[in-house]
Amino acid sequence: MTLRERILSVYAGERPDAVPCMLDLSHWFYHRQKQPWDLSVAYEKPEYDLIDYHRRNRIGFYLPNLASFYATSYPDDVRLTTTKSTTNGSPAIRWRIETPSGAIERERVWNEVTYSWQIDAWGISDEQGLKVFREAMSRRRFEPQWEKYRAWTEQVGDTGVVYLPLGYSGMGYLLNLWMGVEGVSYAIVDFEDAMRETVEAVNANLLDLVDLACTSPAEVVIFTDNFSSDVQSPAFFAKWTRAYYLELVRRLHAAGKYVAVHIDGRLKGALQMIRETGADCADAVTPKPMGDLTPAQCREEAGPGFMLSGGIPPTVWLPNVPLESFRASVMDWLALRISSARLIANAGDQVPPGAEESRIALLRDLVEEYGRY
Repeated sequence: MTLRERILSVYAGERPDAVPCMLDLSHWFYHRQKQPWDLSVAYEKPEYDLIDYHRRNRIGFYLPNLASFYATSYPDDVRLTTTKSTTNGSPAIRWRIETPSGAIERERVWNEVTYSWQIDAWGISDEQGLKVFREAMSRRRFEPQWEKYRAWTEQVGDTGVVYLPLGYSGMGYLLNLWMGVEGVSYAIVDFEDAMRETVEAVNANLLDLVDLACTSPAEVVIFTDNFSSDVQSPAFFAKWTRAYYLELVRRLHAAGKYVAVHIDGRLKGALQMIRETGADCADAVTPKPMGDLTPAQCREEAGPGFMLSGGIPPTVWLPNVPLESFRASVMDWLALRISSARLIANAGDQVPPGAEESRIALLRDLVEEYGRY
């Protein structure tokens, strides 16, 4: 079977000839190539070099990190600007939203050590800022650009399955981009009604995007809320986000699409709460030693029918970690195939900058040797 066939067979509830193996190599690849990446723009064309690296090394491709396959527009009374500057000698990006009610802006600054854009300033701290966010984000319009998606799938070919990323939920935007965990924690106490109005309005708008995705050529749609049960506990999720996920899963399944959800933090409670929405796959699953569950405990909470994609924690990719620790992580994850074929060997979130390249090939070889059914 090809890498593409293996991945799709697991989604279809079938048993492939071997556990599929795919990786998000983007940050590792950018770092290795000393290639800067810009959060303020989307790739208009496929990342040919990155895709070719996957193909040459027979590693499945799935996540087009900086690509967008639809266009977003705003009403005439909403103005968005993105500016670039320097903060303490490092490149910075500032996003600003202006509506009739005022303006909000947030900033991220480049961190060369982590090869990532760290958040330097949140954009919302009060109810007025939340109103600006709501006025802009609940009235967006979306138009398909499926020709861009087809260009990626043609380039990837049998090397993998190109997921269609739809981004955050309403609460996900606030937690990850505009308020942060602390800001949200205060806001749901200080102005809960305004928070609820905002989250529900943004989620209603996002369901228009989900409807658009239902018409797409994609087989798998991924939502990147970065779930972690110490941030969105099952009780918090049930109150703020669950209804949205139940509805998006219903709509996408009715259109014949599969649904993956990015769970890259604490797993206890999170796997079950996402499984119960009807979603097909937990993406970026990171077990111990970085996560809070062993691979066996992940399967126990997920049950036999919920797909687990991940398994290899970021720490074990690094050259200062004994190779035997990497092997043990891979073998512990592959052992789950005995109880359920709903399994993909993948990095827990992504292969980190500075990872030892030989371990990428080692993962592939271990899967080919020990991951067969």
